[in-house]
Amino acid sequence: MAYLYLSAAHKSSGKTTVSVGLAAALNRRGLKVRTFKKGPDYIDPLWLQKATGSPCYNLDFNTQSHDEIKQMFARHLAGADIGLIEGNKGLYDGVALDGHDSNAALAVLLGAPVVLVIDVTGITRGIAPLLMGYSAFDAEVNIAGVIFNKVAGSRQESKLRASVQQYTDLEVAGSIPRNDSLLAPERHLGLLPPDESDRAGERISELADIIENSVDIDHLLEISRKATLPVVTAMRRTTGQNDPKVRIGIARDSAFGFYYADDLDALREAGADLLFFNSLKDAVLPDVDGVFLGGGFPETHMPALEANAGLRADIRQKARNGRPVYAECGGMMYLAERIEWNGESADMVGFIPGVVQMHDKPRGRGLVRLKETGHGKWSKALRDGEPAILTAHEFHYASLTGLPEDTLFAHEVLRGYGIDGAHDGIVRNNVQAGFCHHRTTAGNDWAVRFVDFVRRCKKR
Repeated sequence: MAYLYLSAAHKSSGKTTVSVGLAAALNRRGLKVRTFKKGPDYIDPLWLQKATGSPCYNLDFNTQSHDEIKQMFARHLAGADIGLIEGNKGLYDGVALDGHDSNAALAVLLGAPVVLVIDVTGITRGIAPLLMGYSAFDAEVNIAGVIFNKVAGSRQESKLRASVQQYTDLEVAGSIPRNDSLLAPERHLGLLPPDESDRAGERISELADIIENSVDIDHLLEISRKATLPVVTAMRRTTGQNDPKVRIGIARDSAFGFYYADDLDALREAGADLLFFNSLKDAVLPDVDGVFLGGGFPETHMPALEANAGLRADIRQKARNGRPVYAECGGMMYLAERIEWNGESADMVGFIPGVVQMHDKPRGRGLVRLKETGHGKWSKALRDGEPAILTAHEFHYASLTGLPEDTLFAHEVLRGYGIDGAHDGIVRNNVQAGFCHHRTTAGNDWAVRFVDFVRRCKKR
């Protein structure tokens, strides 16, 4: 199997720009490209998916064991011509001081050769000690090449190349000129999702052009063939394919689009047919037994969501009548009475008795640890007999105020913020809604349990 790990010295070095452009350029060659993203992230995978036409899968030490990461990687890389793993932050960065959850640790775990994307703004000879330090810091990490990004001109490029050749054993795989017009537009959660960019396809094509003109793709392909996939232990996958089918409606549009590809796979494998609907245009829900409202940016679509009163009323009535609904972050905000932002207010579904307020700084950000309270409708405790400790993540600038004092929660927050710093996962009727993003893994098979709950509700 052939694959590369694209990393950097620090965040905002241009990894996503290079990863998306390279994926699109390889796709142009007719190669089967499979992409992966390190850590919890929704937006970068959406760009990578759009560049290749194939789902991008996240590899995350916080929610997956080493065996689970290796199994997922091998399973989705099978049959591909090349795999690309996009890192997050810098190569040696992670939460843990010892680096066991860093990009370097993931590259070593997967036997992936690393290509560093270095923002060379203001650097010439200084590139040499930087690369020497990164190469020497961990002998297990195979740094196989470097791509210069944001190169000011031919004079800087020649000095950079000469320094790398003189002082290091690394080969330069590319030199990308500075072009501020190609920077992807951003908002408070990072890059603008491709579904909200009118020029997403055009931008990806432009990135592919630049990669083809500035990067030695053949050399990268040669590096990728030096990958050494470790032994993968087969893991049992729990499914419900032999149980009666259920239909789950999923909001997927420019307001709601944060879904992990493996969560959608797990829902299908558990016996669900997925019916996607548009929260901005569809007047009512499709004929479904349950609903999944993922994260996104409802605050930037307030007028359109409020204008679609028919869908809001349909969701509210079905939730009141006991239809199972799972909502994460933006989906939970949509279920509230209204959203307030920048002096504006818009009515939402009105099922959760609370008001969402947007803030200038994050209210919850990072890795989360949760303990089940026993109130969750599809909690692990209902199946396994005792409350579980779950890992998840959150990133929201919103808060929810005005909840009744007797509100039930599915989770106690051990690390993170959630709804109020102590709880997350509002439980009301057959609805569970919170700020934390869960992911189906061996330690938290929420998709299987949710489908089973929908199935039981349908049977009743």
